[in-house]
Amino acid sequence: MSPRSPSVNEELRRRSRERLLQATVELVAERGYEATTLGAIADRAGAARGLVSYYFPGKRQLLQSAVHRLMHRTLEAALERGPGAPDGRERLARAVDAILGLARDEPLLMRTHMAGILQAEGFVQCAEQQRLAELLRDTVERYGSRDVDRDYPLLRALLMGAVFALLIPGAPMPLATLRAELFQRYGLEWELGVPPGGGPSGGTPPPLSFRPQRPAGPQST
Repeated sequence: MSPRSPSVNEELRRRSRERLLQATVELVAERGYEATTLGAIADRAGAARGLVSYYFPGKRQLLQSAVHRLMHRTLEAALERGPGAPDGRERLARAVDAILGLARDEPLLMRTHMAGILQAEGFVQCAEQQRLAELLRDTVERYGSRDVDRDYPLLRALLMGAVFALLIPGAPMPLATLRAELFQRYGLEWELGVPPGGGPSGGTPPPLSFRPQRPAGPQST
């Protein structure tokens, strides 16, 4: 049998890594972080235990990469939904809804992920995190930012804050309220993106800086 070409080996490695990332998301969502072992992840992925350590230095780094992969795939699907390319405002609305929706749909997974970010190692710099950053930076640029290097980290921080507020055990804020705050900040109409049920009627009011000044009326006594 002839040896495999470098391109075939690279594709096999990519698939193995993808299976490990997918298995991690599934198991942590099902069992929680502590009950999920690297051996169980390898078994679910159909991979050798040593392959996990080959790709990732530890479970925390593996989880961050796995969740960042889920986030960028969810965001990518939202941005590409439907015919044609969404304009900058619709794109930003979809991005907000995609991230908040993921926190709503996968609370255990996202709560574990956010807790891990607060650990000493912080963000894991990996291909999945970089892809997520590229999508959000591109969204900010298409929205019309004149300073993407400033506005992208701000959007990321606001989304992270909203996810934290949505996932606080025992005292979560309603998704519609958090969405309304973000939409108001960026001057987005409530009907953009994928509005949740029970939202404010008549759309989200624009930020104060966008509101037209009303003419002064007679003073009441």
